[in-house]
Amino acid sequence: MTSTENTTIEVTTNDAATENTTNNEIKEEENTKTVSQPRNRPIVHKTDYEKDVVYLYQFVRCPVVPSASPFCLKVETWLRMTGLKYENVDHRLKFKSKKGQLPFVELNGAEIADSDIIISELTKLFEKDLDIDLSVDQKNISHAFISMLNNHTSWVMRWWRYSNPNQFLKTAQLDVKQVLNSKLPKGILQFFFKMGFRSNVKKAVGHGLGRHSNEEILQFGKNDLKVLSEYLQDKSFFFGDEPHLLDCVAFAHLCQFYYIPFGDMKEYMDSDCSNLVSFLERMKERYWPDWEEMSKTLELNTHLPKKEQKEEVNEEEKEKVEKKESEGVNEEKDKEEKKEAEKDDKDEGLEEQTKEESEKKE
Repeated sequence: MTSTENTTIEVTTNDAATENTTNNEIKEEENTKTVSQPRNRPIVHKTDYEKDVVYLYQFVRCPVVPSASPFCLKVETWLRMTGLKYENVDHRLKFKSKKGQLPFVELNGAEIADSDIIISELTKLFEKDLDIDLSVDQKNISHAFISMLNNHTSWVMRWWRYSNPNQFLKTAQLDVKQVLNSKLPKGILQFFFKMGFRSNVKKAVGHGLGRHSNEEILQFGKNDLKVLSEYLQDKSFFFGDEPHLLDCVAFAHLCQFYYIPFGDMKEYMDSDCSNLVSFLERMKERYWPDWEEMSKTLELNTHLPKKEQKEEVNEEEKEKVEKKESEGVNEEKDKEEKKEAEKDDKDEGLEEQTKEESEKKE
């Protein structure tokens, strides 16, 4: 991936809106460096890690899609497709990788950065090759499409977001205070967010795509979508009935076009590439069953068992035990009261009998 993969929703970290986050990062790193560490080993943030659990650092959740970054969404979708145990770290956007990127992961005390490198390294480490059953020709086609999506298609989306930051926030339904993890007034944050995004327009120009007109850039995106649609045809996934790496990457990028629409991209997909829309639904259904819950709560780890649910279950079990014990106590109490009543009746009968015998003698 390119060195700018984290700039999909990134703003400049030197702005006041970040409230000295960069300085805090530097101080934390300086403090950490006092601990004896191997010279070339990156300093990890998750020190209490569990063995072989992948800790994913990414942007905050978005109400309309799990991540407004295709590269973050790509990595998390891949983790779900492979079934690897992972956990999102709620780092409040304080950390980036040593390469200055999001996403990055930490595994067993080591950092891996860049979405493509993350997938490549984890594939080797855990032997989770999604393309193991593909032919050489299919792997070459997959590589070509993935390169197109990462290095051309994604720039169409980036160019629009960089050029229209306010519209992006509105369409993505993002809360700028949450995105920037700041307590500053919303108006100030939106100003700095806009400035940060505007500064990235130069990157789109430098890439080459940003030198064209709006209509030409949108047409570039439509051309890419059309090629994907024609290759998918009526198949469930790009290479048949089962998904592969290309499906993971295509899903992550196409979500940005369809769920955070711009220009007439969503309408174009509905009318001219409807099979891509159906493809998105299939991927959602298979790998993102918690999509709706995530959209409402914006929680990072809806895929993990909830502590609250466990506590509720334990509370219910506790109530059942207490109820059972209470019923047992009441039952014993009733027996005692019954015995006492029977004893009183017996004593009363004996007293009557004694009284009658006494009266007869008189």
